[in-house]
Amino acid sequence: MTAYVVQPLCAGAEEELQRADGRAGDVRLEAVCLPSAESKGRLKLATVGANARRATEDSTAVAYLEAPGPGNGFAESILESAEIPSIYDSSGKQAMAQLLKAVESADTSGSLRVSIEEGLDGS
Repeated sequence: MTAYVVQPLCAGAEEELQRADGRAGDVRLEAVCLPSAESKGRLKLATVGANARRATEDSTAVAYLEAPGPGNGFAESILESAEIPSIYDSSGKQAMAQLLKAVESADTSGSLRVSIEEGLDGS
């Protein structure tokens, strides 16, 4: 399974994932680092959209990790169509730890994405 991670959260998310040996219970998880959507202090909505669409095109995507900010609503509208849950945190380590916990407690008999979303809502 794959977690899409927006810069600048990627290094911390990868570190947390490595600490967990790339696993959450029986599920193997990897992080895909996405390019920054900011340039010279300005948000590039085209990059926000491209990043979110990239996640929706991946059937293994189970979450989208990003820092709280002005582009969240734009990405969220794209991600919702594929039922990919978003985790907003200013720390990549904390965001990945939250995802790992949600994956571990997820019901794998149905939609993993929906089960993870439910686990995130309950945390």
